[in-house]
Amino acid sequence: MSDLPSAAVEHLQIPDIDALRPALLTHRPRILVLYGSLREVSYSRLLAHEARRLLEYFGAEVRVFNPEGLPLPDAAPADHPKVQELRSLSEWSEGQVWVSPERHGAMTGIMKAQIDWIPLSIGSVRPTQGKTLAVMEVSGGSQSFNAVNQMRILGRWMRMITIPNQSSVARAYQEFDAEGRMKPSAYYDRVVDVCEELMKFTLLTRDASAYLTDRYSERKEAAAKLEERVSLQSI
Repeated sequence: MSDLPSAAVEHLQIPDIDALRPALLTHRPRILVLYGSLREVSYSRLLAHEARRLLEYFGAEVRVFNPEGLPLPDAAPADHPKVQELRSLSEWSEGQVWVSPERHGAMTGIMKAQIDWIPLSIGSVRPTQGKTLAVMEVSGGSQSFNAVNQMRILGRWMRMITIPNQSSVARAYQEFDAEGRMKPSAYYDRVVDVCEELMKFTLLTRDASAYLTDRYSERKEAAAKLEERVSLQSI
């Protein structure tokens, strides 16, 4: 017999192996790629499109969001066309790739603005919950992991499944050729690793993401609200 409080047991669920093995979706994994620079020669944009090519090769349907014209958070209403475009793409996606330059030891404001425009919740819908996430960064100097570490924190806050692998491309100006393609290198190999891993995690989790992110505390809260509504209706 359980020695847990009865109030807690009421909303507990024993993990269900069958729920983790639902019928598999058959469409191509949908991946959204964000990058954090508006420069004419943007290495984060070049890396974003390098990731796009790899993900498409692995079988994904990929969209790359162009942040040009996206207003600062709270500087425009949420019905701004660029905000609506970004939110629609985020809702459409099953996985995402965030690619930021490192500036002053951190991700760029352009990168953060895109993430800030994607709400944690809209009514009862959580637009990013259960989606997979890969993080990458480029820097002009020696290798650093400040930007990817910050994006990992944001990914967790957005309730995303952030994959273990990541990419940090140092001295990015040396790593791309005149056509904007990434040169063969250990950095490129890591980008391949990240894209391959993102695809695997997306295929593994997308069918069961709703079950994976179903929470005891939220079930308990929802039950309490329902009980309150029923009680008010009976008055």
